[in-house]
Amino acid sequence: MVVRRYFGTDGVRGAANAAPMTAPFALRVAMAAAAHFGQAGQSPRSARPRAIIGKDTRLSGYMFEEAMTAGFLAMGLDVLQTGPIPTPAVSMLTRALRAEVGVMISASHNPFQDNGIKLFAPDGRKLPDSDEAAIERLIDDPALDARLAAPEKIGKASRMEGAVGRYVEALKAALPRGRTLAGLRVVVDCAHGAAYRAAPQALWELEAQVIAVNTAPNGRNINAGCGATAPEALAKAVLDARADVGLALDGDADRLIVVDEGGAVIGGDQVLAALALSTGAREVVSTVMAGAGLDAFLRERDVRLHRTSVGDRYVAEAMEATGAPLGGEPSGHIILREHATTGDGLLAGLHTLMLLQDAGAPASEALRFFAPMPQVLESLAASRAALSTPAVQTAIAAAEQALAGQGGRLLVRPSGTESCIRVMAEAPDEKAAQSVVAKLCACIRHSAQGSPR
Repeated sequence: MVVRRYFGTDGVRGAANAAPMTAPFALRVAMAAAAHFGQAGQSPRSARPRAIIGKDTRLSGYMFEEAMTAGFLAMGLDVLQTGPIPTPAVSMLTRALRAEVGVMISASHNPFQDNGIKLFAPDGRKLPDSDEAAIERLIDDPALDARLAAPEKIGKASRMEGAVGRYVEALKAALPRGRTLAGLRVVVDCAHGAAYRAAPQALWELEAQVIAVNTAPNGRNINAGCGATAPEALAKAVLDARADVGLALDGDADRLIVVDEGGAVIGGDQVLAALALSTGAREVVSTVMAGAGLDAFLRERDVRLHRTSVGDRYVAEAMEATGAPLGGEPSGHIILREHATTGDGLLAGLHTLMLLQDAGAPASEALRFFAPMPQVLESLAASRAALSTPAVQTAIAAAEQALAGQGGRLLVRPSGTESCIRVMAEAPDEKAAQSVVAKLCACIRHSAQGSPR
């Protein structure tokens, strides 16, 4: 297992202007990424290597965008700045424009006070652990400064015009030729985030009747009571507009949550099941968070479900290894391998809308295929060290045994995107799952009080 100092399950993330997410650190990340992927005179792809930098709408995005631009320029890479754009668009542009490296400055679903850095390889894929480890070593290596470009090889920076339009065209090209969404009344919640222009534009160009909400970012309102992590706002908008369906995206638009015509959330496992049927997939990849209901549904149809660690990059790696055309997470990251190399909330949403249109039935019927086994998830502020105490280990073992006797399961893990521990229990009896989670969380909190942070 590769031990990483800075990178979590989805890049580097933390409070903006506090270690590690400071401007000097971001500059260093850019320098290290340039050295890793090839700088001027060393790139196997181009004599003038380039980097793509996208961002969401956080106030701190300006600071990190300029810091990373400076780092790349200093190493001899040209830089194309896209401005606010979804994470999957950065992936697509990195590949399409033959860039050496792609960067998305975003903390995804976190509040505006946080920010993060996601890196993409030249093929548009998120980096494997080995590449992240190599970049970490370069970040901390004093000798990196000796690799700065000569004055005549310093890079140039420019704003990329039309990046959003190019992404929208790629989305439309991922649908059957001539296909529209005419006749559907759709609410899309853009979370005041990276897709505030792309999502309404794509839906309108595909002839859906669009009601777009939360499309006025001010640097501080991203994900604030809206978007994929707060679907209540979308549910109300769907009911008020008498819409057929609602789509909620998160801050960087790589995640999708669907709400039916009655305002009820349709879980990510249900969306994955719907797409599995429509694509005819024989193999599907999801994470350890996928519910038992999805597993049983797919197994009954001779579809194999592969499970990975949490994180859509692990899902993408397993899809590549198994040849699975479809993968995703219950949280809403969905990957359609024919069209994308990373989670794309808007792309998944468009394909879901096609399914709904073809079904000719309400979303509450057309997009629900099985009764999910109840899951209870709680996040608590505690360090990884709290999990290693004998008392917590004993409590975890007891909880696992209790749930296994009911046909359920337990998952306890440190978050890779936030400073917390997540405890998930799944059981046929929701009250039993709630009881297990409550007792285990109390034990972890007690342990954390005596553990160094």
